[in-house]
Parts: sequence; structure tokens; C-alpha cells
Amino acid sequence: TYIKTSELSQFNQAGPDEWIPVSSPLVKVVDAGLKLSEESDGAFDMTVGPLVNLWHFGPDPGKRTIPDESQIEEARKSVGYHHIQVQHDPPALKKTIPDVYLDLSAIAKGYAVDEVGVYLESQSIQNYLVEIGGEMRARGTNQQGQPWKVGIEKPVSEKRVVQHVFPLDNLSMATSGNYRNFFEVDGVSYSHTIDPRTGRPVKHVLASVTVVGENCMNCDAIATCLMVLGVEEGYNWCKERNIAAYFIVKAETGFRERYSPQWQHLFGEVNEK
Repeated sequence: TYIKTSELSQFNQAGPDEWIPVSSPLVKVVDAGLKLSEESDGAFDMTVGPLVNLWHFGPDPGKRTIPDESQIEEARKSVGYHHIQVQHDPPALKKTIPDVYLDLSAIAKGYAVDEVGVYLESQSIQNYLVEIGGEMRARGTNQQGQPWKVGIEKPVSEKRVVQHVFPLDNLSMATSGNYRNFFEVDGVSYSHTIDPRTGRPVKHVLASVTVVGENCMNCDAIATCLMVLGVEEGYNWCKERNIAAYFIVKAETGFRERYSPQWQHLFGEVNEK
């Protein structure tokens, strides 16, 4: 997003109501994100950037203060996935209002992981683990001939502690969490996860969520979506769609865990590491 000459930046700087030619991979990523936006009723939204910046979680956070109602409503005018349109042939993107822009940080890492994996397989490499920024794709086995094992962190901000280790057998994994990027004002904690539907940081007790599936791009985006939905709405959303998700929830003392039926189908009961 921040390379001024990139095709994404050029689209973001373009005016409305004009098809901007872009690459097929960019259309693929944006189209996947828009479909998840539709399916989640806007809980996932790649245009949420103005609200992220307003709440001081963007590239230039500045002094962290709480925006007032009028500022939130003004920023929301520039947010909305329905203001983005895709065209596959020839590949192009269009915006319908001037100030809307795309931030693909919640989906692009997963896409990159998938592309590296596809390349490795094209080179006849069948045993690998690809990881970019915590998003992973595993195929085959490790050097010991065993399924790859990956750790999920305990959601604490002060240090890195593994909560659980799971075998990743020909699957992809992505995790999203609220436990490191936040700020406090007058004793109230404000999460970096902004709900595009309200324009405000989420207030629920979900600390982190991990999603497993065949496609890392989808896992990446769904994990972000679930952090917006929260544990109850997110659990039901996953159950309806057979999505494997593992929720770590803040409790009065420590954390409690919840996992979707599809996660249990893949991994069985979750036991302490």
C-alpha cells in the first residue's frame, strides 16, 4: 500500500467511476475479500483504513486520543466495501466514491504464502512449510518424516509463550489477535481491531483466533473477520460454514478456549501443551 508506484497505490490515488487496469493477482485478492465482506455483512472490510487511521492505528499514529462522534461519522463516509468493484477480463478495479481506498493487510500475507507454496510445488518440492508474518502453509512432512507442528501463542502482550502445538498436515493456518496492538485512555483499553460496521474498536473478550483450511489467503481474511465478530457470533458463523477455528477468550483468571466443530473434527479435543 505504501509503495507510491505500486498498482494498489495507483488505484487508491485514482478518482472514482473509472476502471483502473491492474494485474490478475490483485483482482483475485480483492475479489476474495469482497466476497467475504458480503458473507460477513461487512465485518470484514478492506476499506476500513480511514477508521483505522482515525483511531491512531495507522502508519502515523500520532498522539492517541479518542475521536468524537462527528469525526467517526465523517470517516465512515469513506468506508464501505460496496464502493469497490472488480472486473476480471481485462482485470481492473473501480471505486464509486472519491476517498475510498483499499488496505489489503488482512488478506495479502495469506495470498503471498499460497503463491510461494504453489511455486515450490511447481518445482517438484512436496515437503515444505511457508510462513510470512505468522501465516502458514504446510505440505508433506518435516525432515523427520512427521507432519509439521506449529505453535499458537498465548495472547499476552509482555512475552511470547506457546499456548498449544498442533500438527499442520497439508493445511494452512492464520491467527489474528488483539493482545499486542492497543492503547489505554483513562483506564479504558482500545483495540486495534476496528469494527467497520460501527466505526469503533471491538469491545468483546476474544483475545485471539486461529483459522485452519486449505487456502491461506482465506484463512488470513477469515481470522480478521472473526476478531470483529467476536467469539459468540464468530463461533456460530464458523459452525454454519464448516470453518475450523480456535478461539482464545479472556476470562476472569487467564483464558478459556473454544473451538468450532470443524476444528474438533481435524484435531480432536484441545489438550494443554
